This record gives sequence, structure tokens and C-alpha cells, in this order.
Amino acid sequence: IRGLDFFYGDSRALKSISLPLYENRVTAFIGPSGCGKSTLLRVMAGLLSPLEGRLRWDGQLINPDEHRARLRYIGHLDGLKSALTPREDLEFWARFEGGSRHAAEHALEQFGLAGLAENPIRFLSAGQRRRVALARLLLRERALWLLDEPTLGLDDDALAILCDAIAAHRSRQGMLVVATHGDLAMPGTTTIELRARSAAHEGGVGR
Repeated sequence: IRGLDFFYGDSRALKSISLPLYENRVTAFIGPSGCGKSTLLRVMAGLLSPLEGRLRWDGQLINPDEHRARLRYIGHLDGLKSALTPREDLEFWARFEGGSRHAAEHALEQFGLAGLAENPIRFLSAGQRRRVALARLLLRERALWLLDEPTLGLDDDALAILCDAIAAHRSRQGMLVVATHGDLAMPGTTTIELRARSAAHEGGVGR
């Protein structure tokens, strides 16, 4: 990320953001609500266009289509259809991405959703819905995961499942960028604080 600026109308949301990302690393953006964490993730996902600055991959300016194919973005909203079951949701996305039904079954099992697979999503708790959304991470391998408040609504068991999925992703040289209030502490995490009015600085390495 090089010299990134982003405005909502006349209001500057991000100012002069520059930082490298590396394989097998977790980069965590922390800071109060409204400091630009979600905006930065959306820019990195190609959902918003910066006023200034560049995104590069292996030194080359990103191609939007190629970039979308290499990343997985999970926003702070779950993006689920309440009439579907977890199995129907995950099978749809598996087919959409050219994957297999087996990938959906694997995701259900890994995120502890097998017993809820046939229940309409509207009857699930907030934490269970969050697990369905996060299970999409396992449908097909992506080099870069962008997660906005992924722990929202998760209990300790679900948090452990997510941490295991992240560890497996990193073992395959995957990258993870997460917006969080600081509740996702993992070894090898680089923490970056976004302050009010979006001045960013590196806050140190998590232990």
C-alpha cells in the first residue's frame, strides 16, 4: 500500500497510508470506531477506489479482476440470506466459485455447523450466523484474507476454530489483514493503530 488517501465527499477518511504486507503474516488494524479500519479493508478489496495512492502485488499495480480472484473479503455484516440454510448458502458459493460440494461440507464440519446445516439461517444466533459467514473462507484457497471484525459474536470455542483456520491459512503462506478492536491476539501479528482522522502508525508486534 503506497500513499493511500480516501475521501467520503469532503471528509478525509484515510490519509497517507503506506505499509507492506507479507506472506505468512497477520496484520491487524486496531482503533476506535470511525477511524477508517473498515474503509481501508474495502479499498484493499477493490470495493472502493482511493483518491490517491496505489495498491501493488509483487511490485506490480493490481489488476482488479486478478486481485478479486486472489482474495477473500468478509465484512462486519454477515451477508447471509435468512431463508437459506447454512448448507444451501455454502453450496451456492462453492458452485459460484467453481468449487465442489465437498468443499461446502468440509467448511460446515470445520466451523462446527454440521448439526445446524439444515436450519434456516433466520433461526440461528448471531454467533452461529457469523460462523456461517466465516466458513466461506474454506471454500476455495485465496492468498489474501481481509476480515472486518471477524470475532463479532463468537464464543470461545468458535474463536478457537477461527484461530485454527487462520493458522492453517498461514501455513500455506497465506496473508491475513484484519480490522479488530484488539480481541484477535495471535503470535506473529503486526498491529497497526489507526487513529482519529486516519493518521496511521505501526504499534508494534503482537506477542
